[in-house]
Amino acid sequence: MTQLLDQVGPQRLAGFILVLARVSPLFAIAPLFSSKLVPMRVRAIIAVALAIGLSPVVAKGHRIDLGAFNLTALIGKELLIGLAFAFALAALFAAVTVAGSLLDTLIGFSFGSLVDPVTGNQSSVLAQLYSMVAVLIFIAIGGDAWVIEGLARTYDVVPLASFPALGPLVAGADAAFVKVFTSALQVAAPVLLAILITDAGFGMVSRVVPQLNVFQVGFPAKVLVGLLLIGVSLPFVGGWLATELQTDVGLALQSLRVVS
Repeated sequence: MTQLLDQVGPQRLAGFILVLARVSPLFAIAPLFSSKLVPMRVRAIIAVALAIGLSPVVAKGHRIDLGAFNLTALIGKELLIGLAFAFALAALFAAVTVAGSLLDTLIGFSFGSLVDPVTGNQSSVLAQLYSMVAVLIFIAIGGDAWVIEGLARTYDVVPLASFPALGPLVAGADAAFVKVFTSALQVAAPVLLAILITDAGFGMVSRVVPQLNVFQVGFPAKVLVGLLLIGVSLPFVGGWLATELQTDVGLALQSLRVVS
């Protein structure tokens, strides 16, 4: 450790540790970066490599107090900023998964569940489908590059040796959390409307023809209508996700302010 300090220097080493603290939450909760498909060791190596690349740039011109108390406070601050930024992105993908769960409940696919390879959690069929489609769209539009660029811009807002204002940070996290359900409704709205109309239609049929087994006929009809509308609406989810990703990165940066 002494030789490492002599070769690298305490300021550079402290800068690397602080940058790694801000980068690490990205690989814990952010979409794609925290995917269970990627082994933990690989994610750790990518996080360290990203910190090595960013630390010389963002630490340039900053003098870090190497006192134990101040360094601990700076590490905690970096973790908090990284968590706030990653949470805003994770909320976007949570909204897509919630949209799939809503459709699973209405169509009837919630009776069966599978293990989602992206999150590693148990989820229903359409929730897993929407999750996988969201990841594919995220990769296709270059979302990983946007996220890394957004993370790098957080250092323009809150430099390495500065502390953020907690009020806007908490307000930004609260807004991202509240937006989960509204965004889920936006994604699932066309299919939800079609399923509700189908249910209303079969309700009217059951009043006219009471002998008809509505559940036996209505269930496959809802599946057919639901899958048809999902296939039609999924291409529009790509444009929505690209727009929302840019918006969420911008809102995450706006919620970061230096303590005045």
